[in-house]
Amino acid sequence: MSFSLSAEELKRYQPNRYPFLMIDRVIDVSPGKHAKGYKNLTNNEWYFPKHFTGHPNMPGALQLEAMAQMLTVAITTLEGLEGKATHALEHTVKFKKEVVPGDRLDIVSEVISWKRGIAIGKAVCRVDDIEVSSASMKITIPEILTSFLPG
Repeated sequence: MSFSLSAEELKRYQPNRYPFLMIDRVIDVSPGKHAKGYKNLTNNEWYFPKHFTGHPNMPGALQLEAMAQMLTVAITTLEGLEGKATHALEHTVKFKKEVVPGDRLDIVSEVISWKRGIAIGKAVCRVDDIEVSSASMKITIPEILTSFLPG
């Protein structure tokens, strides 16, 4: 089953809120498998005025956050995980091009495996069909992970 999420519906699956919600809309999600969406970048984003003054661009850390949030959506749309907080365990990221005001950051994530409370996934950000960043990540839901720990 595949579906989309409006900005308001997204809040059921993603605990982040302004200013750290890095997704505007999810256009396709298949629970436990993948999620696709976007972030529209305007001059009004809170980080543009201070990041590289005179030549604003989206910080790489926030691109990584957007990819992690999209992977979180793919995970938390699984039955019983709605609204659960996730934590990053590990990531490897590559930045290829800068992202500037006026761009639409398209974000695609894929869950590669989901075992014992740990999801391994990958994500890609594109602007105008050109890859600007990508990441491999491990994400957990601490509530689930602790159920596998002894004691």
